[in-house]
Formats: sequence, structure tokens, C-alpha cells
Amino acid sequence: MAQHRTVGTSPGRTPRRRRVTASLATLGGLAAAGILAVPALASAGAAPASGPAGAAPAPALAAAAAHGQHRDALQRSLDGLVADDGFPGVLASVRESNGKTRTYTAGVSDLRTKAKVPENGRVRIASNTKMFTATVVLQLVGEGKIALDEPVETYLPGVVRGEGIDGRRITVRQLLQQTSGLPDYDEVLFKDFVNALDTYYEPDDLLRVAFAAEPESQPGEKFVYSNTNYILAGLVAQKVSGRPIGELITKRIIEPLGLRDTYWPGEGERTIRGPHPRGYFPAVDGKPAIDITRSEPSAGWSAGGLIGTPADLNRFFAGLLGGKLLAPAQLAEMKKTVDAPGFDTVGGSRYGLGLATFKLSCGGFAWTHGGIAPGYVTVDGITASGKVATVAVTSLITTEKAAKDVDAALDTALCK
Repeated sequence: MAQHRTVGTSPGRTPRRRRVTASLATLGGLAAAGILAVPALASAGAAPASGPAGAAPAPALAAAAAHGQHRDALQRSLDGLVADDGFPGVLASVRESNGKTRTYTAGVSDLRTKAKVPENGRVRIASNTKMFTATVVLQLVGEGKIALDEPVETYLPGVVRGEGIDGRRITVRQLLQQTSGLPDYDEVLFKDFVNALDTYYEPDDLLRVAFAAEPESQPGEKFVYSNTNYILAGLVAQKVSGRPIGELITKRIIEPLGLRDTYWPGEGERTIRGPHPRGYFPAVDGKPAIDITRSEPSAGWSAGGLIGTPADLNRFFAGLLGGKLLAPAQLAEMKKTVDAPGFDTVGGSRYGLGLATFKLSCGGFAWTHGGIAPGYVTVDGITASGKVATVAVTSLITTEKAAKDVDAALDTALCK
């Protein structure tokens, strides 16, 4: 799966910061399908086990000034995503190591009504789901039900088969680390963007598409991001536990951490519950933006199906890296990384078991993942000091500049 590709080949459940260039043919197909068109946008357009050391506490007056500067800097960055990059709306949440949280918005929630963006509204968090799935698998490793270096064949006999594809040669670790070499079903599935938005898929449907393609590389050879890996990881977790992956994520992560605004969508549930901004296919080539909020999440499944809020993602990061979800041994395994070229626009990224690194301008790195879904892009990260931030935009990304600006907004939230 290439890190940069057209919207027509895949809009979502992909690495967190891909450039997405829309085509007139895709826009025409969306319009023909009867998806609501709305007014155009105003402006188209192995790592160490710990991050950078936290700064020493500042005196009260200096801290207050820094707080104001931070808010101004981040708000300016978010406003720029709307004014300069053409995103309809932006949401952000910043959580300090002491739990204090600030929320931000920019732009509008709905291009038709011009309603305000709801603070901490729900969005499709897409590939952030991989962190949840990896956490469940690692919990099961800690319970002795899964072995990371055991072949996938042990848990899913006869399932992983295709030309050059053999589950007897791929380990569970390689699934979670994105080093299995398996092809990505997204590359094929979302060539038909219109139907993919409204079609229900079973996991077997996704695997059938993936295994009909040629492998990207040999198992263990290199990092190649593929959603197929995390569909299989979800199936492994289901097989050894006897329970559905959505229930496992809910009972083992969402409920214990009190993530009240995060949920696994029900079968066939294409809307987003509660307050949320609309999600859009971007305005490009003179065509108006298109509301694609209503979307079938089953194509993401354990690789990208969850819905949540920026604040809940922050709470999840704090819980995960704070040791509330995994025993030290499993958290250490999660942090063992390989080079992940092209994962973000900053460079130098590394990928662990569902967790990646994001190089910071203020030194060191943050643990991160992020995701792209129809209508929404999220970027997020947590520093070694425990500061965590999430930024969400309500349209797919169309330019390299916009992709860099979204990454820069996250950097501002974590560094300023």
C-alpha cells in the first residue's frame, strides 16, 4: 500500500497522513450516486522506550504566559487549516500530564448551515483503531493465549493463502508490526469509492480481495502498511477468546478507561451518534465539497472501524502509555519498532506493534498513530512527559502542503 495515492483508490482506514488527491471522475461518480453536494470550501486547496525529557516546571507567571502563547499558537495553526488549506472544520484537544484538558475548534461543522463545530465532537477515528486492536492482542499475549512469534496459521489454520501468501510463514508480531508483506485490500476496494461508502463487508470479503493480489514483500523483510494485517489480528483475537473483536475492545479498553464518547458501530450503522461535525470529500478541480458523513464502517473493522472524540483518544493514549492497559512486558513489546518510511510528512518515523513515533520540533518524539476515514483525518500523539494531543479535520487531504500543515498543528499542540 503506497503512502501517497488518489482518493479514488482509497479514502480511509489508511496510514495517518497520506496525501489524497481527488479526481473529477470520482467526484462525478459521487454526484451520480446521489450523495449530497454542498457549497464549495472557501479556500480549496527501533526507537527508545521513552520520548523526550519533560521540561522543568516554570514559575506561575511564566506558566500562565506560556499557556496563553500555546493557546494562541495552536488556535492560529487550526485557523490556518481552515483559511489556507480549505478544511471545513477542525477539532482539537490537548491534555496535560496532570489531566487538565483544553479544547479547540475552527471553521464550521456543516458547510450548508454554517453551524459551529461541536467542541470534542465525534469523528471516525479510522486507523487509530489499530492501537486498540493491538492492545487487545497484547493483553491476550499476557494471558498466555497468543504468542507473538507464533505463525498466524496456528490460530487461523488455512485462512492466509494466496499466490506467494502463506500464513505458516507470517507471525502475529509481523501482523501488528506491519512487516508481513501482505497486500492491502484497501488498494482494490476503494477504487470503486462510491459503492465502498455504502457496502457492507464481512472480514472474509476483505481478505478475499487482499489475497487475490500479489504480496508487497516477503514476511519480515520491511515495513509495508497494510490494513489486511489488522483484519487478521482481529480474527486471531476473536478465535482465541471466543468473543467478537468489537466486544473485546469495548470490555477491555473503552469501558475500563471510561471512554464515554468512543464506540464500536453496530452492524450496518452508517451514521455517527451524538454531536459531530459533518465529514466531506474535498472541493477540488472546481467541484463542490460533498458530504460523506454517512458511511459504512465495516470496511475498516478491526483495522479502522471505531468512532470517538479527540479527548477520548487523548485519554486512551494516557491510559495505554501510563500502564493501565498492558503489563510492562507487553508494553515493552509494543514499543519495539522498525523503520517506517513515509508514515508521516516529518520523516524518521518508526512503527511498533500498533504504535508509531512522530518526530517533534522541540526534541525527541511522541508516540502516535492517527487515521484517515471517509470525511475525517485525525493526528495524535503523547510525549514522554505525558502531554497528549489530538487534531481532527473534517475533510480528506488533497495537497502535500495540507498534509504537512496538519502534522505541524499536532507538533504545535505538543511543543508550544
